[in-house]
Amino acid sequence: MALNAQDIARIANLARLELSSTESERMLGQLNDFFGIVEKMQAVDTSGVSPLSHPVAAIQDIALRLREDIASEPDQRDANQRSAPAVERGLFLVPKVIE
Repeated sequence: MALNAQDIARIANLARLELSSTESERMLGQLNDFFGIVEKMQAVDTSGVSPLSHPVAAIQDIALRLREDIASEPDQRDANQRSAPAVERGLFLVPKVIE
């Protein structure tokens, strides 16, 4: 998947970025290089390979130190939302920015 200058312009527009032509060309090269790496990674056959919970687990047994999933802070939603301009049913309301 190779991007072109129009793709970069559209991405910049969606991200509300103003890129100069030099920046746009550099970004095009960087993104195409990134997608090239992703394509190489996707070409590798990983069937039969189990996912790792930690990178070191591939070479030695490790015990993960996990803590219990308990709330350690009191619920302060109302206090945090007091200064918000718009809130509905406990959620912050923000203006739509995606076209």
